Amino acid sequence: MSNIFFGNSQIGVVSTFSELVNTDFRGETNALCWCRNLDGDFNEIVKKLCLKENITEVYPEDLLALQLSEKGSIAREIILKDLQLLTDFGALPSLNLLKCYERDDEFDFISTDVYSFHVDRSPIATDTFLCTYHGAASDIVANSKAEQKILIPEIREKLRALHDGPDSAFESFLKDNYFDLHYQIHADAEPINLGLMHLWRLAVDHPKQQVLPCIHRAPRENEGEYRLLLIC
Repeated sequence: MSNIFFGNSQIGVVSTFSELVNTDFRGETNALCWCRNLDGDFNEIVKKLCLKENITEVYPEDLLALQLSEKGSIAREIILKDLQLLTDFGALPSLNLLKCYERDDEFDFISTDVYSFHVDRSPIATDTFLCTYHGAASDIVANSKAEQKILIPEIREKLRALHDGPDSAFESFLKDNYFDLHYQIHADAEPINLGLMHLWRLAVDHPKQQVLPCIHRAPRENEGEYRLLLIC
């Protein structure tokens, strides 16, 4: 998997957490990967956790309460360490057991759910961190291989038809409803799968950002399989 990441102008590869958080995004690089080949049975943790809703947040005390094998215990220590590293850095990590996300099927020409290629936006300088320990992993795509859906003429026309305010407020309407965050990838685009166990840092759209935000999407879950995802 790491062979895919090396040599890709969108992705910077690092070997420590310190490098991950201290390396600047530059040029086309808006995704950083701490590549890891981790030992441990993450599947055992998933099987022993209790899914209460489609998305269930898992807390450290939930992990510590599990009776695990040696391999399961190794996986648990890895997750707890990742949570602590991000917390000490000043982030607010969340560990989620996922069956699925809510779908946005209100319109047949645009969707604003996380299964759509999109970017994250923040009013403050921040980044998105994520690591998939088990299940299907997210995808990213180069900015040059995607176009904002609001700039596609036929989609823009339909959005104008939805907007019942003055023309001067149309751009605000697009932003307020998150339509401007979503992208259509080109026919020749080749999304990169982020894989399992790697800890990623993705560029977010904010006022101080020096690069384009990273376009990404949540995966379609594998039938009968839950995802275990750290994200902040």
